[in-house]
Amino acid sequence: MEAKRAVKVLNPGGNALLPRPAHRRVMCIANQKGGVGKTTTTVNVAVALALHGNRVLVIDLDPQGNASTGLGVDHHAGVPSIYDALIDNVPLWEVTQQVEGIPNLACVPATIDLAGAEIELVSVVARESRLKRAIESYPEELDYVLIDCPPSLGLLTVNALVAAEEVMIPIQCEYYALEGLGQLIRNIDLVQAHLNPRIEVSTILLTMYDKRTRLADQVEQEVRGYFADKVLQAVIPRNVRVSEAPSYGQSVMTYDPGSRGATSYFEAAQEIAQRGAKLGGGA
Repeated sequence: MEAKRAVKVLNPGGNALLPRPAHRRVMCIANQKGGVGKTTTTVNVAVALALHGNRVLVIDLDPQGNASTGLGVDHHAGVPSIYDALIDNVPLWEVTQQVEGIPNLACVPATIDLAGAEIELVSVVARESRLKRAIESYPEELDYVLIDCPPSLGLLTVNALVAAEEVMIPIQCEYYALEGLGQLIRNIDLVQAHLNPRIEVSTILLTMYDKRTRLADQVEQEVRGYFADKVLQAVIPRNVRVSEAPSYGQSVMTYDPGSRGATSYFEAAQEIAQRGAKLGGGA
């Protein structure tokens, strides 16, 4: 069974098994609460989509650079990064790196320089739309742009919300899960009213689900009750393999494709792709 799951996840034949959207989908993965699985979700959904025929660009907007680490992309100080694109107007394609072993996947890394970008952006003209302009001028055709946001609601996250059309919110199935979520929704509404009328919360993903606890079940019911059909049916379980993979510079999809974590993220990517195809009529 595990081998069968691994073949399904890795797709060694390279067939385009997940439908491609009619138009490029720009999604930011946001939640100001740390440790909810934002980066893990960004990396694994990106790899799953790319392995199954979609052209994907990941933009690491978190100064910690965890998404870059998870994709095995070099991001030490001095490497051309998203900082150069935001602050110095360097074209995005010049700071993009191909992800090794996954032909359809590229990444714009984050370096430690990004930590000061919040302050530097304050005095810059059109500071909220720097990322949007950088993405719009990207020369290659893409199906998905996934932006990994920092765990805060500063100017970097605002740039992501202005650049994106969709927000994906990972919510962990724990006691404080919904705390602070109201503030994030209010901020998205503010951005929608003043800076980007097209932005909307399109996807909610439940992460770190432990079916042995009643609490996880309660959180799931509460989230599904509030967000209804925005919540994906796929739920990401607590899985050791998901936690181990980044230390090897890999996603769980390539580290242990037969694991429950990999299968769950593949199912989430499948739902995201199918929803995208329905929205735009498929490509």
